[in-house]
Amino acid sequence: MKVIIIGGGQVGAFIAQSLLKSKIEVKVVEHRPHIFEKLKHDLPAANIVFGDGTSSKILESCNITDMDVLVAVTGADETNLVVSTLAKYEYGVGRVIARVNNPKNEWLFQQNMGVDVCLNQAALMSRMVIEEMDFTQMLTLLNLKQSAYSIVQLTALAGSNAIGKAVKDLKLPQESLLVSILRNNEVILPKGENIIQENDEIVALVHEKRLSAITDYFQPAQ
Repeated sequence: MKVIIIGGGQVGAFIAQSLLKSKIEVKVVEHRPHIFEKLKHDLPAANIVFGDGTSSKILESCNITDMDVLVAVTGADETNLVVSTLAKYEYGVGRVIARVNNPKNEWLFQQNMGVDVCLNQAALMSRMVIEEMDFTQMLTLLNLKQSAYSIVQLTALAGSNAIGKAVKDLKLPQESLLVSILRNNEVILPKGENIIQENDEIVALVHEKRLSAITDYFQPAQ
């Protein structure tokens, strides 16, 4: 299988690393210089491409017509939608997965726009809060089949190394990714500048080998 990921931020890089470990061919396209520099440390040079994912020239340089799946996970909904439409109707990519950052835009991310799977992280988390679904149920709902990864919920306790840190400065273990922060019944999608506060409920995607490490990170420092 061959996958192209548009957007090399935290989510895109995490997906790429996971796919590479499963021996899947991956290309990651990123246009922000500082993010691209970080990708150089996280992924092999052969798997990253600097450029605009909406550019036909860039997509064709990645052999887009040979790709089985395109994943659009940039922080801009308009970019994700344009890339999805291009991939499906211009280049015939079989499977297109797109992230929605603003839930109000979800109605645009339909099959007639080239999107096969729409990932609306905020809407999913909000529904769980509204339905008062506890986190044990959520773990079951979001269990990743045939995978060593789990969705876990943690509380950022007073005295932990995470308190007062921006998301971008968290020293999370490898093979882990912040999914959301629940604070006073408000769902926050983690951005680089968000500050972790005491008693924040943290939802993360974590490899089973890193469960102990990420749990310790949000516990009071010894």
